[in-house]
Amino acid sequence: MIGTYLRAGLPSPQPTALDAPFWEGLRQGRLLLQRCRACERFQWAPEWICHRCLSFDLGYAEVEARGMIYSHERVWHPVHPALADNGPYVVVLVELLQADGARIVGNLLGDPMQPLVIGAHIEGVFEHHTEHEPPFSLLQWRMADKAGGSQVRLA
Repeated sequence: MIGTYLRAGLPSPQPTALDAPFWEGLRQGRLLLQRCRACERFQWAPEWICHRCLSFDLGYAEVEARGMIYSHERVWHPVHPALADNGPYVVVLVELLQADGARIVGNLLGDPMQPLVIGAHIEGVFEHHTEHEPPFSLLQWRMADKAGGSQVRLA
């Protein structure tokens, strides 16, 4: 069993009325993105209005936590004191394969010095922080194997 990637001490997410379904989905091991009911297109980050057709009729729908690296950054200087011993680490901008090109940011697990290729396929890893009050989950990423891989959950 794999442990959590991030250590205790980081601020926990503070869901709002706009993004609460996303955070609840992560706790269930599901990636839920905002989707317009009028034009049926996905978007991220959540907004009160559709980015494409300007409809206010938005909901959330599940997508596979699979994508490809659109961009990446190796972080050498921690952005929070709880990350002081985590550097370097890699942050990726992931273009989701089933979500109309929506992109989401996350950490890439594994060797921070691994060679990274734009367009490489990656898969979601749900990291659950059940010891925290209130409990929350994060979506991390890892390189997908040649066969397409599978989603995993961190303990």
